[in-house]
Amino acid sequence: MAAKPKKKAEAEDAEPEGEAPAKPKSKFSKKMIIMAAAAVLVLGGGGAGGYFFFLGGHGAKEEKPKEAAAKPATFVDLPDVLVNLSNAGTDRTQYLKVKVVLELPEADLVERIKPLMPRVMDAFQTYLRELRPTDLDGSAGLYRLKEELTRRVNAVLAPNHITAVLFKEIVVQ
Repeated sequence: MAAKPKKKAEAEDAEPEGEAPAKPKSKFSKKMIIMAAAAVLVLGGGGAGGYFFFLGGHGAKEEKPKEAAAKPATFVDLPDVLVNLSNAGTDRTQYLKVKVVLELPEADLVERIKPLMPRVMDAFQTYLRELRPTDLDGSAGLYRLKEELTRRVNAVLAPNHITAVLFKEIVVQ
């Protein structure tokens, strides 16, 4: 029996006198802190995103972009091209007459491409002779013709290039 009072004394030593037993910490307060921190992050991120999206991040010291001076285009007239079109089994021969202008990005390019004009005309002749009258039907056909001629001229003039091939006149007879 002497052992029982001894255990009771040990239990009293573990719990100091005058102190109340510790309360378990509430999980409710931790959840509130986490939710408040998440709300602050969402609102702060949304505000920063709106600032950069709508104001471009420039704020009060927004500068106007420098307007680049538009260079006037330079145009070079080519000689008229008259070719007979490829006829697939028809007895009637059809001709294509085209007046073409090359649009150049810079004026100094004119002197560099003049020596290459015979090659440009050869590229036009060989391509146009292979066309059928149906290839030129509608605006889509003329657009394809313009794009193909531009591609061929740029291949001949490489490393120089032109901006576009423009039609002054197109006649199919």
